[in-house]
Amino acid sequence: MTFKEYQEEARKTAVYPNLGNNFIYPTLGLVGEAGEVAEKIKKVLRDNNGEVSEEKKQELTKEIGDVLWYIANLSFELGLSMEEVALKNLEKLKSRMERNELHGSGDNR
Repeated sequence: MTFKEYQEEARKTAVYPNLGNNFIYPTLGLVGEAGEVAEKIKKVLRDNNGEVSEEKKQELTKEIGDVLWYIANLSFELGLSMEEVALKNLEKLKSRMERNELHGSGDNR
């Protein structure tokens, strides 16, 4: 499945206020779901010495999928394709790598 196909399919399941003109809802959902991923990882560190069991991997798969859904819909709300977002991200990282600027902080390295 391509990013384009995923984004189109994810959009078919989008139900929230002001659909098509609401970037706030998917932004808040993204943050919430990313927090759920972080919570599950935290508990793996606390309860399982950092070892991810098959059960936890399945739980994480679902939560990461939720993150992906919100990314797809946030991108759509902003008029962006996920393919465009992915390509721009790789271009940015390759440029940083070529300039030896992967370390550090700030968007404009």
